[in-house]
Amino acid sequence: MIHGATRVAPEKAVFRPALSCLLEPGQPERHMATQRKSISKRIRFDVFKRDGFACTYCGAHPPAVVLHVDHVLALAEGGGNEIDNLVTACAPCNLGKGARNLKVVPQTLAEKAALVAEQDEQLRGYQQVMEEKRQRIDEEVWRVADALQPGSPTNGMRRDWLQSIRMFVGKLGVHEVLDAADQAYHRGLHSDRRTFLYFCSICWARVKEGGNAS
Repeated sequence: MIHGATRVAPEKAVFRPALSCLLEPGQPERHMATQRKSISKRIRFDVFKRDGFACTYCGAHPPAVVLHVDHVLALAEGGGNEIDNLVTACAPCNLGKGARNLKVVPQTLAEKAALVAEQDEQLRGYQQVMEEKRQRIDEEVWRVADALQPGSPTNGMRRDWLQSIRMFVGKLGVHEVLDAADQAYHRGLHSDRRTFLYFCSICWARVKEGGNAS
């Protein structure tokens, strides 16, 4: 006999089975279904980098906005935290503009510090992506320059010519511009200036063709 315990007659006893015994086969426990597994920092930044550190809905990017990771298929609908189910979204697009009034719900100092740190890290990531893009375009410009004037990456080229090449690469893509440079070089005009002008005429013709096609 346990001292202090109240004895209950068997016919008056009430047995409460465990929650798992009340569920039908295959039915998940409610408290388990509401659990939300957090997305790791590494996965979040992999998603940001894949999406160019820009909101997939409106195109906004740091430092103008703070980026979030959004689920393509919501967790409540069976979606998971796989990277293919995640996209970059700015705070307004993800949360809804005006969803949270910061005047009504003030941030703590810790929240403010965490937000500043997140903004700073996102800005560094965005700047890194843009720097990699700039370096890639610079390499493409010099490839075209070398096709027009062999040795120009070492010997140099006129700044205004390089700017024109950069513009054409942006409008047509490096492969179209390289083809135009190769065509102009093999025209055999025996003059860098005449070769470059012929190259420009080819590129402008292709730009106009693209505009008419669209």
